[in-house]
Amino acid sequence: MRGILYTGGELTDLVSFARLPSYLQSFLREQNGVVAYFGGLHIRGCVQEPAWHSLTEAWQSERAFWRTYDEVQETDVPFAQDCAGNQFLLRGDAVLFLDTETGELADLEVDFKHFLFGAEKFPLDALGMEPLRAFQQRGGMLQPGQLLSLIPPVCIATASSKPTATAVPAAARLAWLADFYQQIKNLPDGQSVRLKPL
Repeated sequence: MRGILYTGGELTDLVSFARLPSYLQSFLREQNGVVAYFGGLHIRGCVQEPAWHSLTEAWQSERAFWRTYDEVQETDVPFAQDCAGNQFLLRGDAVLFLDTETGELADLEVDFKHFLFGAEKFPLDALGMEPLRAFQQRGGMLQPGQLLSLIPPVCIATASSKPTATAVPAAARLAWLADFYQQIKNLPDGQSVRLKPL
């Protein structure tokens, strides 16, 4: 992996670690999670702190993705996220992509090993890094524990072509996305909405 900004320390959450598939355990033994591609990919670790890096926080806390998003199952492992807070989940051996704006779930038709291979070979496309690249070209830099807030959300059609990206704490971004999803999930296509930025 390139552009590494952060690597997790010691494995301190052995309960969650024991529940993971062996291939993910092997990865986390080598490096207990990582923020790579200059913030384009964050693979969570089995740690208590920091909360933004904790797999348990994303998987089992009150803010766990399965508690918010209708298509996510409690057994789905939210092992990673992209620069904007979209999630990569393990369901069995399959890697799924959760669009955290709309709640749509897509099977990427790869396993964990091939997901990492695709991210390494084609990071811009595999990780949807276009917003991060535009943010960097304007002099921005994501810090560990930050995500990009994209306004307007990508799922909303607007007259302007590209959303404005700002770096915000990961917890704030994920909370905003969960709230946004809850508000729009039952709206028909084409419905007008008014946004309150993060």
